[in-house]
Amino acid sequence: MNFSETQLEHFATLLHEEKDKVDEELSQVKASSSDFGNDIDGFDEEADEFEEIGNTLSVKEALQERRNRIEKALQKIKERKYGVCESCGKQIEEKLLLIDPESELCKECKISGKI
Repeated sequence: MNFSETQLEHFATLLHEEKDKVDEELSQVKASSSDFGNDIDGFDEEADEFEEIGNTLSVKEALQERRNRIEKALQKIKERKYGVCESCGKQIEEKLLLIDPESELCKECKISGKI
């Protein structure tokens, strides 16, 4: 089952909304990391700052990966390849895509841990 033009437009809207949220979160992470190292009075503070930097970088990386998946899904919509499981080639269920519009796998492949 291929998605109709109306369904694809709806998914594109969902993906653009998610992309905007991710972009906002990324800008907040970047803003919060701009003052690292400005006021370190001791080794404990330095260790805390390094831990915070590591946590911030992890969050930033996860957000960038999600943004890339969203961009990939939007490109698939343009190419009329959206909603096809990258593991088995079957149609991804509409219910799953409504929850996770950038999903690359169908329910069965997610459960089995394929890719």
